[in-house]
Amino acid sequence: MTEATQPVPQRSDPPKTVVLEGLHKSFGEQHVLRGIDLSIAQGELVAIVGNSGSGKTVLLHCIIAHIKPESGRALVADVTQPGLPLYDVAALDDDALDRLRLHWAIVFQRNALFTGTVYDNIALGPHELRGDTREDILPRAREALKAVGLDPDQVLDRARDDRSGGMAKRVAIARALVLDPAMIFYDEPTAGLDPEHSALVHDLIRSTHERPTSERITRTSVVVTHDTGLLARLQPRVVMIHEGRVFFDGAFEEFARSDSAPIRPYFEAMAAVHACVRESRVPVRAGRRR
Repeated sequence: MTEATQPVPQRSDPPKTVVLEGLHKSFGEQHVLRGIDLSIAQGELVAIVGNSGSGKTVLLHCIIAHIKPESGRALVADVTQPGLPLYDVAALDDDALDRLRLHWAIVFQRNALFTGTVYDNIALGPHELRGDTREDILPRAREALKAVGLDPDQVLDRARDDRSGGMAKRVAIARALVLDPAMIFYDEPTAGLDPEHSALVHDLIRSTHERPTSERITRTSVVVTHDTGLLARLQPRVVMIHEGRVFFDGAFEEFARSDSAPIRPYFEAMAAVHACVRESRVPVRAGRRR
């Protein structure tokens, strides 16, 4: 094991599941990330927000090792080891990265459902990653579908194209649940959904986050979103990326009350959000601005 792939021991309580250190990423002349420093503790529900092109999705893809940064590190914890040691995901080989990914699930913006039935989509991960058989998977698939409000008897054998956008999103979340992940990453989970289906997805994110894994590991959830309704409903920790840097990091309530020019466009057309903030009893915690 090289020095770059040695685990980084933790000395924090609660332990961190993600630590970003000086992350930079460019595409040609476009400098997207300009030195991101961010830590996410185990059990947190964090929303990463920002304008289109701000780099929030690029940041997510650095965390899950789909993109390699030019400099800096994206450290992710191995939740199966005592003390949750952190690893630089860009430095790991495929086998080591796969061991970490066994405990992740990703819900993509466009759902990324494959040709085949609902069962085929849900079963692919457990079968390919763990070698689970149909006998292993089917009870968990049924439980996951029930958790997202779908009747397994009605949907398991339905084809991919025989689903509405809202149902497809629920299937995508069920596919994540069946992996029993300790960390769930969502990329624009309500994109293209109407308000009714968006509210359902909000509630699914909350209920999934609050449900521990079968090994009683507290889940961590990271949501890349532009959906202010999601922020108002879930009131997560909010991290705003602006001009390639962390502009705000703190409580939703403080974010919603900010008069800062980069933040206000999120709320100018959302009067209902302000009503939600006024009614909220969630205590404000200190945020960080630049």
